[in-house]
Amino acid sequence: MRLRNFGVRTKVTALLVSLVALWGFAAWVTLREGVNLVGATTVDSGAVQPSERLLAELQRERRLTLVALGTSGRLPDKMLRDQRARTDATAVELVESATSASVQFAADAPLQRRIDEALKSAEGIRTARKTIDDGRFDRGEAADSYNEVIDSLYRMFESVASLDDKEIARDARTILAVSRSSEYLARADALVAGALAKGGFTPAEHTEFVQLSGFYRISLEQNAAQLPAADAAAYTAWAKSRAVNQLRVLEQRLAQQSDTGVAPVVTSAEWRSATEPARAGLEKLISDGGDRLVDSSVPGAVGVVVRLVLAGGLGLIAVVASIILSITTTRSLLAQLRKLRDAAHDLSDDRLPSVVERIGRGEDVDLAKEAPSLDFGDDEIGQVGQAFNTVQRTAIGVAAEQAELRRSIRDILLSLARRTQGLVHRQLTVLDVMERRETDPEELKELFRLDHLAIRMRRNAENLIVLSGSAPARTWRRSVPMVDVVRGALAEVEDYTRVTLMPMGDVVLIGRAVGDVIHLLAELIENAVSFSPPYTSVQVSGQLVANGYVIEIEDRGLGMKPEDLASANDRIAEPPEFRITGTARLGLYVVSQLARRHDIQVVLKASPYGGTTVVVLLPQELVQLDPTPESQDGDNPERLPRRQTAVATATRPAAAENVRTLKSARPQRATAPSPTGPAPAPEPVPETPSESEQEPVAEFTPSGLPLRVPQANLVPALRDDTPTQPDFEEDDDERSPEEIRAMMGSLQSGTRLGRSQAAKMLDEQPGGEA
Repeated sequence: MRLRNFGVRTKVTALLVSLVALWGFAAWVTLREGVNLVGATTVDSGAVQPSERLLAELQRERRLTLVALGTSGRLPDKMLRDQRARTDATAVELVESATSASVQFAADAPLQRRIDEALKSAEGIRTARKTIDDGRFDRGEAADSYNEVIDSLYRMFESVASLDDKEIARDARTILAVSRSSEYLARADALVAGALAKGGFTPAEHTEFVQLSGFYRISLEQNAAQLPAADAAAYTAWAKSRAVNQLRVLEQRLAQQSDTGVAPVVTSAEWRSATEPARAGLEKLISDGGDRLVDSSVPGAVGVVVRLVLAGGLGLIAVVASIILSITTTRSLLAQLRKLRDAAHDLSDDRLPSVVERIGRGEDVDLAKEAPSLDFGDDEIGQVGQAFNTVQRTAIGVAAEQAELRRSIRDILLSLARRTQGLVHRQLTVLDVMERRETDPEELKELFRLDHLAIRMRRNAENLIVLSGSAPARTWRRSVPMVDVVRGALAEVEDYTRVTLMPMGDVVLIGRAVGDVIHLLAELIENAVSFSPPYTSVQVSGQLVANGYVIEIEDRGLGMKPEDLASANDRIAEPPEFRITGTARLGLYVVSQLARRHDIQVVLKASPYGGTTVVVLLPQELVQLDPTPESQDGDNPERLPRRQTAVATATRPAAAENVRTLKSARPQRATAPSPTGPAPAPEPVPETPSESEQEPVAEFTPSGLPLRVPQANLVPALRDDTPTQPDFEEDDDERSPEEIRAMMGSLQSGTRLGRSQAAKMLDEQPGGEA
């Protein structure tokens, strides 16, 4: 994840943590030298000094052991037993001191491992003693058992000498090398003491003595040159002492004696009188040098600690100040950013939608009031705030322009739709006149096809009106039977012959909802017909339920995916704002707007036959039981809206039914269509007649509809002096038998032609039968 994806608080916290870590590392680097020196002091007092005392006791015990083995007496004698007791006491003191908590804390892993090795080696001396007392070790093997313990102690000393201070570490290594040379002198002393007690050297012992005496002298001279000034002066004084000079003479005399079978040229008393003071002086030199080394390291540690207090303390103060400054700056920065964020959310969530909505309603909007300037100061955040002020003013201005543009587009759509609607109404009037006087079946079929296209054009114009946010002008004053409402919707569908209408029940729809319900059902039925194969049928049924009236439209198409069904139901239940770019589902948008107008519920669901079922629930306040129930096959044309009679009669098998329908529907412009041609749609009736219509109207058609009187709605000044009265010559009762026979013949010819064309269509369809 990139760093820019983290928040400001996280970034500042990471910066502070890095700063603290950097200070801690620098402080530890400064402190480590002092800690190392203090730790070395702790290790020296807790492990090194007790080890040095154990080393001296082991050297004495080794010398007494070799002397006792040389005299061939009973082991151990009193002197050796006392020495062993002192060695054991020193070993116990070393174990207690070296395993203390302070030494364990100060010692690093390698030093702790060397201390453990030394303590374990020291415990093995008890086994070596028992072997020596049993006479199973000679002088050489006995000396080697002590040498191993002493070597483990020196390995521990080497680990202690590794300090960070170069000068102190160098001096510690020099003192350690001088002490190692002293050990070789002690080995030579033990070897000579044992040989003198035995009465002479063996060839191997003589060779080893020569090597040891030469090695310790060379190593002493080399290492003494590296000693500090005070220690070098002490070494010079030791080297010139009488005991050292006497020791050097005795060593030369023993080295020159090549015969091993004769008595030594040096007595035990002479050797002891020279070696003991010489070794004591060298041990004192080493002890004093170690003490001076420890004393010199303490001031260095104190200086380091002082530097740590000065540098680390000042650095800590700087870190604390940085933390405080960062926290306060971050809080101020976050507060300003939070204010800027809240302003952005307020603009995007509240003010912009409110401005767009108000402009859409035609209200005047004061952009200066809707986009007040925000004050964030003069710093960088303030500059961002000023830029945001410009952005929000621009955004609100653009939103206002877009809202005004959308309102203008809706107004244009509404104007075009109204004009188109007016032209379609005039076209339907002309077609109505032409259909009334036409008797040729072929011409009549084409006229009805034009009539049907005009009705669909009217529905498309009404779609534009709905999209513009207005209501179509078609309204009904009286309630209409539900079956006629559905037939009215079928009249606006192109392929209405594929729709099967099931019984709808004796239910009427109140007049104010008839136009919108016809429009809604026409959209849904046409959608079902369009998205199902041409050889399938669409079934429309309806029934009363507890919550109102349900109309189900079921097709036998391919159906829809569950996610598409859910999306379509969401668009119907909660239609989004209409946009010019969203033209893919305009039908759903029109359905949702019409359904919302009357609280109608429209739900799409999967059909068990593989297609889609649309459930339309009309609320109870829109439907009523029909007080004069009639059959649903169109026997009572008085209940059919205008231009619906053709659809009703197109499905009747009996000629007598058609004749009766044509006769009763003549005053409503119901000329019998060809069954294969498109059926006209219902015409709206004005919701409330004017007072003039209520006073001239005195005659009614046989079906009970009032006859309109020309110029009845005009003011008296515009009326013709000789207004035309209703012509009742075309009443069904005045028609001659010849006219009825001609009309019936035309209907029969059209019926035969329609059946023959339907048979041809079935033959052309895949899987059709002749």
